Amino acid sequence: MGLKMDEKIRDIALQTLEIEIETLENLKSSINEDFVSAVKAIFNSHGRVVVTGIGKSAIVAQKIVATMNSTGTPALFMHAADAIHGDLGMIRTDDIIICISKSGDTPEIKVLVPILKNFGNPLIAIAANEDSFLARSADFLLLTPIGKEADPNNLAPTASTTAQMSMGDAIATALLALRGFSSADFAQFHPGGALGKQLYLRVADIYVQHESPFVSERESVQNTIVEMTSKRLGAVAVVDEYRKVLGIITDGDLRRMLEKKEDFSTLYAGAIMSRNPIILFRDELAVRALELMRIKSITQLIIVDDNNAYLGMVHLHDLLREGII
Repeated sequence: MGLKMDEKIRDIALQTLEIEIETLENLKSSINEDFVSAVKAIFNSHGRVVVTGIGKSAIVAQKIVATMNSTGTPALFMHAADAIHGDLGMIRTDDIIICISKSGDTPEIKVLVPILKNFGNPLIAIAANEDSFLARSADFLLLTPIGKEADPNNLAPTASTTAQMSMGDAIATALLALRGFSSADFAQFHPGGALGKQLYLRVADIYVQHESPFVSERESVQNTIVEMTSKRLGAVAVVDEYRKVLGIITDGDLRRMLEKKEDFSTLYAGAIMSRNPIILFRDELAVRALELMRIKSITQLIIVDDNNAYLGMVHLHDLLREGII
């Protein structure tokens, strides 16, 4: 019984994915002249994109609005059922309306569409039925055809909402490209959370949060250990008189030294340091520091200024604290 149930679960899940993959394959034919014209109309508009729908299509509409807003296209959501009870007041003269409906023939859509047409705003339809009331009324039809829904009863919106959401993504990313929207622009709209920090947080914002351990090349090992321990970063930079980096000593270097030497009273920092350490300039993104740590299997990076003078260190724990990882 248990094995049969496991097999049934896998079969249903795989069938669901296969149906939705087929739906997306069929969606490629809808990237046609109407799609291009709709995107150009939005791009050339001086207003916003108002996205509306009902039921599961309304949820998809909210996601499309969120994607557009985060990628440089001002957008807002208007629930189709609420529109005729006052929410139509949010529509401005220069706005473009996207109406989403699988059938295109629901009672709410049949009431709403004529009103929208009277407003005179361009109307883009995302619908699965090209003969529907919505499709025939729209200025641009973005067809999202489906053979069937992915659930075994062919009832729950699954393949249809996948197609709708993907069409919305296609519109948003096409507009993103037309606007020349960059990662810096994306960071401006996503200042919070790990995603935003990956796009704007620099190592210069991090190394200043703690002390910067360093010693000269001729410093005793004893004093080097004190410097490393007091600054609590598990490493110390070795610099010359101009603060140019000569090397780095990590707690691992100290352990290896202790394994080889019983008496280190006469040793100095330059004798045990690792030369050519990995460094980053202060204007580099923190996510670059994480990338180097992963590649090099290290936990600290030395930060320098434009003249290669030592400034401080960034530790893996700093990146964890900032939510970069």
